[in-house]
Order: sequence, then C-alpha cells, then structure tokens
Amino acid sequence: LVGLQRIPTEGRSIATGMTMPDGSVANGTFGAAFLALGRHRFDFFIPNLIPVSVVVLLVLAVMIWFFLEYTRFGRMMYAVGSNQRAAELAGAPVKAYKIWAYVISGVFASIGGILLAARLGRGDIASGNNLLLDAVAAALIGYAVLGAAKPNAFGTAVGAVFVGVLLQGLTMMNAPYYTQDFIKGLVLVVALVFTFALSDRGKR
Repeated sequence: LVGLQRIPTEGRSIATGMTMPDGSVANGTFGAAFLALGRHRFDFFIPNLIPVSVVVLLVLAVMIWFFLEYTRFGRMMYAVGSNQRAAELAGAPVKAYKIWAYVISGVFASIGGILLAARLGRGDIASGNNLLLDAVAAALIGYAVLGAAKPNAFGTAVGAVFVGVLLQGLTMMNAPYYTQDFIKGLVLVVALVFTFALSDRGKR
C-alpha cells in the first residue's frame, strides 16, 4: 500500500514547489484555514498555550471513551479484542467487529494525518513514521492509568500527553536526538512492565 501511495508523486512530498510528473513546478499554496488546524494555538491563562491538535485529542478521546464504555457496540469490541474465541462462542460476528475496528482506526489515523500535514505544510506518507513508537508507548501507558488493566481512550490520551510533554522537555534541554529515542524506549519498557503486571494481577 505504501508503494502504491508513492506512485502518483513518484515518492516526493506534496508541497509548494514540488516537481510534477511532467516537469513543471507546483505553484499552489495551502489555505490559511488548513494550516491553522496544525499551527493555531488558543489562549488559556497563557497566550498561545493550547494547540488545536490538543483540543481535537480531548474531544476525540471523550467520544471514544463514551463509545467503548457506554454502547453495546463498544463493549462488544472490547470482548472481541480480549478473547476472540469466547466472543465467537457467544455468537458475536467477530469478523464484522474486526473490520469495523480497522475502519474506525483508519478514520482516526486520517484525522491525525490531516493535522500533521497542516502543521508541516506538506503532505508526505512518511511524515508520521517517527511517531509510531510514541503512539505505542501512549497506548501502553494508558493501559495502566487508573488501574483499568485494559486499553482505554482516557488512559491513552493521558499517555499521549505524557509522552508529548516528556519529548518537549528533552527538546528544550537540547538533548541529542538519540537520547530522545533512548528515553522513549525506556518509557515503552516501563509501560510494558506495568501492562504485564496488571495482566497477571487480573488473572489471579
């Protein structure tokens, strides 16, 4: 799929000044409203404190939390994810729920891609590659938040904020890039330890 996505642009980013397949140069510009999605900040006691992306994160986290915790569809997705075989024996359409899980995941990934493209001012399918480890760490940290012992939207949002603040702090301290990777790996290992510890406690 990644290869197919690279064909129209011949592997290049979609940006102002990019070379088109016919050799011409793209002279268009991104709209100010689109760029504001990734760059605008709201005032909250301190000027320019809260980015639009954080507001979107909070809104989506609340929506997902309500969907998973208080709807039949969401609870069934939890059931399929925790024990697929048991869900099948209970008569749940497991394949349908798995397909919907991928669809919903794709929708939210596209929202993240739009915000990232607005922040960078260009479209590139490889722009988010360095965020994969951050996303995994946030999800695993969320597993342990409030002792939920299961993946949950609120915990993942807390984990994402924690990882973001941690990396921003390292950047402000002028820490080398390889130090940031080491810290992210350490956070991931600690999150894994908490995850397995909570899983073992739940089994007992």
